Amino acid sequence: MIKVRQVDIKSKAEVNTFVQIPFELYKDHPQWVPRFLVDVRMMMNPKKHPFYEHSEADFFTAERDGVAVGRIAALINKPFNKYHNTQDAEFYLFECINDQEVANALFEKVIQWAKKRGMNKLVGPKGFGPLDGYGIQIEGFEHRQMMNMMNYNYPYYRDLVENLGFTKVVDFVSSYMQPEKFRLPEKVRKASEIAQKRGTFEILTFKNKRHLRQWAGKIGQAYNKSFVKNWEYYPLTKREVDFVVDNVMTIVDPNLMKVILKDNEVVGFVFPFPDVSRAMQKNKGKLGLFEILRLFSEIKKTDWISFNGVGILPEYQGLGGNAIIYAELEKALHENTQFVNAELTQVAETAIQMRKDLLNLGVKFYKNHRVYQKDI
Repeated sequence: MIKVRQVDIKSKAEVNTFVQIPFELYKDHPQWVPRFLVDVRMMMNPKKHPFYEHSEADFFTAERDGVAVGRIAALINKPFNKYHNTQDAEFYLFECINDQEVANALFEKVIQWAKKRGMNKLVGPKGFGPLDGYGIQIEGFEHRQMMNMMNYNYPYYRDLVENLGFTKVVDFVSSYMQPEKFRLPEKVRKASEIAQKRGTFEILTFKNKRHLRQWAGKIGQAYNKSFVKNWEYYPLTKREVDFVVDNVMTIVDPNLMKVILKDNEVVGFVFPFPDVSRAMQKNKGKLGLFEILRLFSEIKKTDWISFNGVGILPEYQGLGGNAIIYAELEKALHENTQFVNAELTQVAETAIQMRKDLLNLGVKFYKNHRVYQKDI
């Protein structure tokens, strides 16, 4: 018999059961990268995570014969609903054994939770903020997950949700590039040079993290505004922007980051992150002193780099801004010979111009994550 219970977030034992479920499901899986346990616990703590300043969430585990066999989070993002005029509930952190009965029980509980709060649609996977990663993976299972910037799941997850009547909302594609082979078309490079010579835009680089932090507020606001036309957009609060920036600072290399300025205001950015997935796998979710040192060591020796944050404010996309973004992306790929593999992580298919640009630049789409929806 399957029993689904709501997690008492004040109970250390119940929280531990929830956070440990994927460690059993993906034990020793070569492509799965465990989240930091402190990050998941943060999501479950209304006193610490900025999401709860405006929205709500609850967590559920499924048990069979006293053994945890699945979990799910139920969320309502009120600013998203207000901005898009929707009544969506969202699911996230879904993990489940290959058993339709267990999945049905988990989603039935979330649907009941959502209906009780007046929602008419369930959408997901979709998390607590813009760095949480979107969707159920449907392609590219042979490739390792990119840190905690996306989700990894078994191929059967797609069947579990589609058998319940969920349908596609939007796909998030991730692209593979080989830095040494990445070359901009000459017309794109010239457009970038012309835009810079006109003095319309200026490129800002950073000496160290202290220098970067001085610009953190403006960068955060630009990050928020750059994706205003994307499906996943909603206006972040100042604390949410600060929360994103603080998380980014953990693994960012200031020497790799590029920011585009106009009149001393941030209007675009290229955020490359050294891939520390190998260290995260070894750390098994822990983040003590030894594990942090392992992460820093991996930053220096990894040959993978992720670009999870490449954008420019919509009003500057037709004024040479896009060309500058891709020129700076090319520089970031070529300036550091440490990296022989690169990923542009999770670009929504609603970012139509960027998707077209990427195809024209010859990148390879190699992972796909799908966000689903179901009327309830």
